Amino acid sequence: MNLLNGLKKFARDERGMETVEWGVLAAVIVVGLATAVVTLGNHIMTKFNALKDATS
Repeated sequence: MNLLNGLKKFARDERGMETVEWGVLAAVIVVGLATAVVTLGNHIMTKFNALKDATS
């Protein structure tokens, strides 16, 4: 019975959950920024290539 009470207490303990939430938020922001940089970089490269081809 003591083990069951310990498991229930562990399941209800929410300490540290805020840290996990901040970690997930940071990961989402990093993935979003990386996607934006890659997309923007590809768009800029396409524009520069078009400019180079127009002047050649």
